[in-house]
Amino acid sequence: MAKQKAFKPKARRPRGFEDRAASALRAERALVAAASQVYERWGFEPLETPAFEYADALGKFLPDADRPNEGVFALQDDDEQWMALRYDLTAPLARFAAEHFQDLAKPFRRYQYGEVWRNEKPGPGRFRQFVQCDADSVGAPGPAADAEMIALASEVMQASGLEAGEYVVRVNDRRLLDGVLERLGAAAQDKRLTVLRAIDKMDRLGRQGVELLLGAGRKDDSGDFTQGAGLEPEQIALVLDFLEAAGETRGGVIAALESHVGAGVGKAGLDALGEIDAILSALGVDEGGAVFDPSIVRGLGYYTGAVFETELLLTPHYPDGSPMQFGSVGSGGRYDDLVARFTGQAVPATGFSFGVSRFAAALTALGRLDAAAPDPLVVVIAAEKDRMAEYFQIASELRAAGLRAEAFVGGGNMGKQLKYADRRGAAMAVIIGSEEREKGEAQIKDLALGARLAAQIEDNKTWREDQPAQFTVKRDVLVSSIRRRLER
Repeated sequence: MAKQKAFKPKARRPRGFEDRAASALRAERALVAAASQVYERWGFEPLETPAFEYADALGKFLPDADRPNEGVFALQDDDEQWMALRYDLTAPLARFAAEHFQDLAKPFRRYQYGEVWRNEKPGPGRFRQFVQCDADSVGAPGPAADAEMIALASEVMQASGLEAGEYVVRVNDRRLLDGVLERLGAAAQDKRLTVLRAIDKMDRLGRQGVELLLGAGRKDDSGDFTQGAGLEPEQIALVLDFLEAAGETRGGVIAALESHVGAGVGKAGLDALGEIDAILSALGVDEGGAVFDPSIVRGLGYYTGAVFETELLLTPHYPDGSPMQFGSVGSGGRYDDLVARFTGQAVPATGFSFGVSRFAAALTALGRLDAAAPDPLVVVIAAEKDRMAEYFQIASELRAAGLRAEAFVGGGNMGKQLKYADRRGAAMAVIIGSEEREKGEAQIKDLALGARLAAQIEDNKTWREDQPAQFTVKRDVLVSSIRRRLER
């Protein structure tokens, strides 16, 4: 009987998911820390919610369908209830606020960062798992709270390393489009969510792509077809004219929109933008830092009033020189009905969110993110395998002195170990073999200095004789000698 071949799984990542290496994680943590300092300064409190929520608690604000896992990753628990990985941090906040409503000081001002998951088609720069960082005010009515969020978003941009003129916050109010749809009739209002999602793609697809999505539909480059809103040509023209209304100032945009939105709900949206403009001006957010743009609607279905997106005005590039395409790096808005799904009563709320991974990648490429480099690493070489306890003790002494150190625990001779230290970017390597031990000494290789000198030296003989990056110290002053060398 032939021996059955052992199964070996292929090492591969699922599409739409990414591995994040140390440099990316450090950049992301630096960005989250900068944003968190802003949130704390503005009086927000941290909160952590679980990765899983009941699917009905999350609601269906991503693409609508009958099955619970359309747009989300869902599973059925042993009690036959559907649970889903959170697709953002706002829906879990609404559940938390409703669950603890009587005990919370309102407005409840919280910030949170963490992983979110979306069961969507992946693409360049579009992942199914990513990190978000949010700030929200629950129980905060009126345009004043929205203006605060917009100003908060602007300050986060500055805290991340951007300067005035390198970013812009684009602001709109969902009620303006509702006013346009009122003018188009009841049939158009029934297609509100489809129209919103079509408009939300304006920055990516342009006028022609949005025109197709407002009409019969659009086929993308892969051949996938997206069903359109089915508006009539004259209705599409009215929507597009509204989207392209412009002015040189925030007040100018408000004046240009008056003829498009009617006297009902659209007028309420315009009045809110007027109050937001006044507060932003008082907070020092100038006309270039925040603009009113009727094409900003946001794709999520729970927004009810003001909405906004932050956009980079610089173009970061990949190492090969190709431009990074990011679109907005942060967004937010008002969602007065989300908590009401649980409480049965209106609970006003507004918030701001940014995608940490994408924003950190852009800032890193621009050289604007001050991600602290790790402390210099010292590797203690395992020159003699039967002396590992001593090498661990040395590494422990270095760590106790506040240095970053490890004893080598892999296999291989001294040459391979030094190569390992080089690949780790270690600053120094400590070598104590039998000869050094007998003399009560330790040999130290300054790997960082050695790399610099190796790039400059032309005479190998001089290199071998001088060895300026290698020195010997007494064992009892090993730690202090390394510390002084690193400080220099």
